[in-house]
Amino acid sequence: MAKGLPVNHGLFAYPVLMAADILIYDSNIVPVGRDQKQHVEVTRDIAIKFNETYGQTFVIPEPQIREEVAVVPGLDGQKMSKSYGNTIEIFGDEKVIRKKVMSIVTDTRTPAEPKADAEKNTAIQLLKLVAPPDVAKDFESRLRAGGLGYGDLKKALFEHYWNYFASARKKRAELAANLSYVNDVLRKGSESARAVATQVLKRAKKASGLD
Repeated sequence: MAKGLPVNHGLFAYPVLMAADILIYDSNIVPVGRDQKQHVEVTRDIAIKFNETYGQTFVIPEPQIREEVAVVPGLDGQKMSKSYGNTIEIFGDEKVIRKKVMSIVTDTRTPAEPKADAEKNTAIQLLKLVAPPDVAKDFESRLRAGGLGYGDLKKALFEHYWNYFASARKKRAELAANLSYVNDVLRKGSESARAVATQVLKRAKKASGLD
């Protein structure tokens, strides 16, 4: 709502649907970003209340948040999200991705000006995710000291970003060329997931008297 996005039933139903996705597979650990922690908390509340009412039925999940990637900034410095249109694709066209990286929002300070708040720079934050620690640290120090232009920083970010996902792009291309294998993996995964979900659903129905 704060972003001017339309409000519909999905906004209110989504937390419950996410809770169902988590609980139906007896998940005990759920990897999430910091902004998604509240969804796991809602899931825990639902599971705890159900267990208190009908007996031990659902596993109570715990969130797992990696602090170094707890929140990934988008092109505009906000949380990266498709809803905000500020994402950088992993498998996109090279020229398109380069253009997006070069469009990252920065301030109007000149290259010569020291940036004492260099750690808050969006390009620096993204660089820390895709470049070796010593490289990211060096660029941050140079930005803080002054003399590093935002354009040069963004060019370096693109190169590290592009190289970081090189193996993923190669693997995706291989999978795209072997769709029969992909479909087979999906089928087996679906069967495995369905087997677990069926047992959890039966357990919940029996506990609540709906069987």
